[in-house]
Amino acid sequence: MTYDFTPLFRSAIGFDRLATMAGNVANAQALPSYPPYNIEKTGETNYVLTMALAGFRPEDVDVVQEDNTLVVRGSVPENSGDREWLHRGIATRAFERRFVLADHTEIDQADLVNGLLSIMVRQVVPEAARPRRIPVRSGAGQISPSGTVYTA
Repeated sequence: MTYDFTPLFRSAIGFDRLATMAGNVANAQALPSYPPYNIEKTGETNYVLTMALAGFRPEDVDVVQEDNTLVVRGSVPENSGDREWLHRGIATRAFERRFVLADHTEIDQADLVNGLLSIMVRQVVPEAARPRRIPVRSGAGQISPSGTVYTA
């Protein structure tokens, strides 16, 4: 039996460990498909979330970071009743999309250009959480199981 983990990566930014997101499988598959979006990794700790928002203006879009969740909402004012649509294929309906963010993730900026909302996301790992090199000494002493250092 094989498993398709693609839905896990559709709503999470900054996670490189699959096990952390395994509990969200049911929620990830139930997400709506509007508006379409891409998540791109642009560097070691940088990501860009791009959403297709044809017909939306910057004042129609709200981008909020709430703890470890990025919430993007959009609402378009109703069009005046003087238009007669023969075909309306460009969706401009209200939406709300939520994305799970990894710990220590910040939103740098959001730009709406030519119908594409680009949100720059960056992981900022604090100094205390970064890997640090421990020097290995040679012949300086022995360490007992209790942690006591004996020098020769």
